Amino acid sequence: MQIVHSSHKGSRDIEHISSAHDDVELELLRTVARQRLVAGQGELDLGLDAPPEAGGPLPITASRMGHLWDALSLAYEVLGFDAAADGDEVFRQLVLARIIEPTSKLDSLRVLEETGIAPVSYRTLKRRLHAYAGEAWRERLAALCAHHVGLGPATLLLYDVATLYFETDAGDGFRESGFSKERRLEPQITVGLLTDATGFPLMVNAFEGNTAETTTMLPTITAFLAAHRLTDVVIVADAGMISEKNMKDIEAAGLSFILGMKIPEIPYIVAEWRKAHPDTEIADGQVFTQPWPAGPTDKRKDQVRYYQYKHDRARRTLKGIDEQVRKAEQAVAGKTAIKRNRFVKLTDATKTVNRDLDLEAKARALAGIKGYVTNIEDPTPEQVIGAYHQPFQIEKSFRMAKSDLAARPIFHRTRDSIEAHLTIVFAALAVSRWIEDTTGWSIKKFVKTIRRYRTLHIQAGDYVITAADPLPDNIQHVLEAIKARAATH
Repeated sequence: MQIVHSSHKGSRDIEHISSAHDDVELELLRTVARQRLVAGQGELDLGLDAPPEAGGPLPITASRMGHLWDALSLAYEVLGFDAAADGDEVFRQLVLARIIEPTSKLDSLRVLEETGIAPVSYRTLKRRLHAYAGEAWRERLAALCAHHVGLGPATLLLYDVATLYFETDAGDGFRESGFSKERRLEPQITVGLLTDATGFPLMVNAFEGNTAETTTMLPTITAFLAAHRLTDVVIVADAGMISEKNMKDIEAAGLSFILGMKIPEIPYIVAEWRKAHPDTEIADGQVFTQPWPAGPTDKRKDQVRYYQYKHDRARRTLKGIDEQVRKAEQAVAGKTAIKRNRFVKLTDATKTVNRDLDLEAKARALAGIKGYVTNIEDPTPEQVIGAYHQPFQIEKSFRMAKSDLAARPIFHRTRDSIEAHLTIVFAALAVSRWIEDTTGWSIKKFVKTIRRYRTLHIQAGDYVITAADPLPDNIQHVLEAIKARAATH
């Protein structure tokens, strides 16, 4: 393709554009040539626009977040969700749209359009939500998640709960006021999440908002074990989730556990060590081991209790005690309102700072000590304490669900719609954790970075040309890692 410029004197100037190898390239080169011919002549002296065919930008007929959508779809399919949902495109769209930009179900249609995906109608979306609320739907997803992590004997299962509140004044039997970790007074629901040691979601259950957290663990775990025909796993949970009844019920179910312990008193073994070493500070990381064998009438396995001391933990605890005492003094002086504070003593209408030396001395003596209890066979401190530190993974999953995926179902009112919403969040969390595990990027970084690179369809005459933003090397490597892992599935 060439442009030949000539004058009345017969001189010629040839401008070479490029060479075409097919009709599409030829049409594109013709368009480029037209644009060069009218360069600087977008408007004539008479104020008339240049004819459309003579120049101007090529129209974009479609724009798509191709790299992002294709990567998320690949993860969705690798996990088997496409097959489990029987190819339900509505479910796929809702799950992936929640990862890209969590919003209401109605607004998710806008997210899909901006992504370059043709969304279903809102009427179709609402009609399908009822199916996603069913137990069978969520059980199929949970079965695929369990298969993905390869559950087996002695698998570590992490369990924790969160509360999700609603902006309403009245409860309805499901959304009820109860103990809130966010100290909210509104009606809420309690959500229990079960994950493997890496934080990959395995099961999610919703309970009434006034359900005690400690009573949610065993029903969730036993239902999961029954569904997957598992006879023994190791339950890992924080001290806040455990009561004496919980521990006995876990034992009665024949399960193993690694649990955090509440320490109301200075452990005997620690007290004896301090007596024997009155002038010696406990070493950072020192572990005290106390066997706790079962008695003849005890219906449990032998247990071992570990108490670990950490300097940094002691520093934070002592700082907290000093802060509580300071706040207690301010409350007693009337400078601040009285809140829950163990160092404020109320006698009738009289407020005083609780100077009970035993209370403060015990609190300071316990600073830095963390307790663990297990009934697994032949445990070691490294094994038990190391496993217990895994709960930060489930905390991360909860943070992802509540922030990145906006798990709080603020746009839902009925139990069916709330359950459907949690099913979508559960699937989105599984896809997100798969992406994070594969790429080493947080899902927030992955979406924010990849969504900028779009695939375009450009109309050039009678032809449509596909163009795409060039990918930097680091993004190319991330996308190749996703494809490579999917290929080995």
